[in-house]
Amino acid sequence: MSKIKMPKTYDPQKAEKPIYDWWEKKGYFRPQMHPWKKPFTITMPPPNVTGALHLGHAITAAIEDMVTRYHRMKGDPTLWLPGSDHAGIATQNVVERELAKEGLTRHDLGRERFIERVWQWKKVYHKRITDQHRRLGVSCDWERERFTLDEGLSRAVREAFVRLYKQGLIYRGTYLVNWCPRCTSAISDLEVIHEEMTTKLWYVRYPLENGGFIEVATTRPETILGDAAVAVHPDDERYKSLVGRTAILPILERRIPIIADQVVDPEFGTGAVKVTPAHDPTDYEIGQRHNLPLINVLNENGTMNEAAGPYQGQDRYECRQNLVADLEKLGLLVKIEDYQHSLGHCQRCNTVVEPYISTQWFVKIKPLADAAIAAVRDGRIRIVPEHFSKVYFNWLEHIRDWCISRQLWWGHRIPVWYCADCGGQTCETTDPTECAHCGSTNISQDPDVLDTWFSSGLWPFSTLGWPEETDDFKYFYPTTMRETGYDILFFWVAREIMLGLAMTGQTPYSIVYLHGLIRNEQGDKISKSMPDAERYDPLNIVDEYGADALRFTLLTGSTPGNDMKLSLQRVEASRNFANKIWNAARFVVSNVSTSDGLTSLPTDLPLPERWILSRHNRLVEDVTRLIEQYQYGEAGRQIYDFLWGEFCDWYIEMAKVRLYGQDTAAQNAARRVLVYVLERTMRLLHPYMPFVTEAIWQNLPHEGESIMIAPWPEPGEVNEEAEAGIRLLMDIIRAIRNARAEFNVSPQQRITAAIAAGAYYDLLCAHRDILLSLARLDPQRLQLDKALEEVPAQALTLVVGGVTIYLPLAGMVDVEAEKTRIASEMEQLTRLIADGQILLTNENFIAKAPAHVVQRERDKVESYREKWQKLRERLESLGGL
Repeated sequence: MSKIKMPKTYDPQKAEKPIYDWWEKKGYFRPQMHPWKKPFTITMPPPNVTGALHLGHAITAAIEDMVTRYHRMKGDPTLWLPGSDHAGIATQNVVERELAKEGLTRHDLGRERFIERVWQWKKVYHKRITDQHRRLGVSCDWERERFTLDEGLSRAVREAFVRLYKQGLIYRGTYLVNWCPRCTSAISDLEVIHEEMTTKLWYVRYPLENGGFIEVATTRPETILGDAAVAVHPDDERYKSLVGRTAILPILERRIPIIADQVVDPEFGTGAVKVTPAHDPTDYEIGQRHNLPLINVLNENGTMNEAAGPYQGQDRYECRQNLVADLEKLGLLVKIEDYQHSLGHCQRCNTVVEPYISTQWFVKIKPLADAAIAAVRDGRIRIVPEHFSKVYFNWLEHIRDWCISRQLWWGHRIPVWYCADCGGQTCETTDPTECAHCGSTNISQDPDVLDTWFSSGLWPFSTLGWPEETDDFKYFYPTTMRETGYDILFFWVAREIMLGLAMTGQTPYSIVYLHGLIRNEQGDKISKSMPDAERYDPLNIVDEYGADALRFTLLTGSTPGNDMKLSLQRVEASRNFANKIWNAARFVVSNVSTSDGLTSLPTDLPLPERWILSRHNRLVEDVTRLIEQYQYGEAGRQIYDFLWGEFCDWYIEMAKVRLYGQDTAAQNAARRVLVYVLERTMRLLHPYMPFVTEAIWQNLPHEGESIMIAPWPEPGEVNEEAEAGIRLLMDIIRAIRNARAEFNVSPQQRITAAIAAGAYYDLLCAHRDILLSLARLDPQRLQLDKALEEVPAQALTLVVGGVTIYLPLAGMVDVEAEKTRIASEMEQLTRLIADGQILLTNENFIAKAPAHVVQRERDKVESYREKWQKLRERLESLGGL
């Protein structure tokens, strides 16, 4: 790649796309397969083909690209396999909304034409998503890109279903499921989002046969029409005499028994509860124990069916309103109360979910879950951070069978055919032409499709060619890591582990790394409905600040398993960091040539060069260790601190003294070390900020074509003596700078100093030029000795280590003017302290003001006192007291 021009300010918009296109053209993202080397493999969590990427995708991309680039530079054959998910319910909902704008439904088109329409949608949004990933700088192998409805992955889904079916682990049954009336489909427990809501609790009297009433309370009056019993607790003395009697269901006048069951909570409502086995999970269990009928009163779309009698055809909420009105007319409505409880909503469309009796396909999950638990318990899989292991175990130990069928058209169709003649089921990996039981050709395929998470659960190995023994599968599987958000530990990770073990006999990976959610500055979850949602669109952020700035902010602002508050000021700071190292590189490039060399350094280096090399070697060791320990944020922060602080603010300033001096050997040493340290540190930073580091690296003397395939730096020796010497020098300069700032001395003004160096006399003499330059001391008025015969009068005294520095105040400020200014400021503070004391001794204020307001006033008075005391000390040093 030709050198990139280095203007004063780095422009990511001009640099990033050409660099990425060049990387891709050169084939750097494709791994080389070396049988003698263990590969590093990671499969990209496939984003849904339903729209644009969000910050959750951005942090996933940033972390996974960072570890991919790190392992590639470490010399591992590295595969990061990308792809996207067909996202059954989500995608079908989006396309149905588009059809609604045209006045159409999917039923108007029919199944085949509707699926064609979804494929058209997929083509548009798939390209958009991959282009957005490229904008973020992801170095995945696009030639191996997969989609969950690809032919190969569909074959894998069919193979997995058939195997589990024939092992008796997939079965069909009629059970109570979570039903979304909007999606008209069953959904799994994990796809139900529970929200605390204030609704109503209706108290209703049920007439008793032979006279009397029993009063029940319900949050869903419309389900009264499906009641099969009234239940009380067997130990509830209020109702013992009623157990065994018969109640008359209001409106429909159906005779239902009064039963006793331990599950009833005597404290809820009246202690007597209506039992609707077809529309409540607890009632379903009661119904099973007491052999009650399942009376379904709902249609799939949430309207009432023929079992609802006079309310047939009404929407469930319309029925609720009308039924309550009718109960009131009959004198059976006792009262209505506000009631706070949790309501389940569909994750995809936010519709209130109904418990619903339906015939569905299920995975018998316990055998798979037991194997997945064992894989983490025995250490074959490690979860980072470790505390999520407990959450993982708890969920799998209490898991229910997984409902895997969905009443949709978009997805993997269930590979089971029903025989109209013998009623048998045929399940094979290829489409059958006849019934496996009787040979009849009168067979039809199940219309439902599989839950999206079924195909996603096969992702680590289906993407590599399984069930075929492909070269990719044999070399890259098991993969190394699953990196994803902790919020889909159960949706996805647990299912990948269960299905990976069941299908391949091996764990799909050995590491699960979980990152947290990205929130706004206030800690709120970022959603499309937020007024400032556009600010948090990752592509908008990239447009304004560059991909490197967003990546670095996400990587260094996050820790494993913890949520992150994203501030755009931090993204701006990351952009400023890119500019800082860009300008440092411009300085280095302007002072070196390719002949300055990289691979060798002079043997007899001056102390500042030995110091920065030691600090750099320590950085290499620490960053490598932290990355290996999955502390990616801390590793990035240490690179930042080194580059901004030690390299830019200290070493470059020290090097300038040499470069602009007369000592040729010192100039040569500074040039070589500048290049050596910057080039190697760019390699450390590259996984975090790939674009700016490539642009800088191409302008530095280097070996190889691209920084992304340059070797990861190896740590060298640490020089404790050099670090101690320069640390003392820096502390002295820092102390003098602080004193200058305290007395508002102009940066251009050189000041007088007298230094008693003691045992460090030789060190300070050898680096007198650095001391003069960085502390802005007057060379004509610097007195440097082991000990001073006479201490300057009226001087500020600084003690640093074993060194004492005297800064004559007359050389820094107009003493009389400064004394006047300080006295005036002290007088103002005295008034503020007095005013605050008056307020704090006011009993009315103390009694009526909120506690935090009172505390704020106390804090203000205390801060005024501290400032006053510091000013007094300064005035005393000026001889003003």
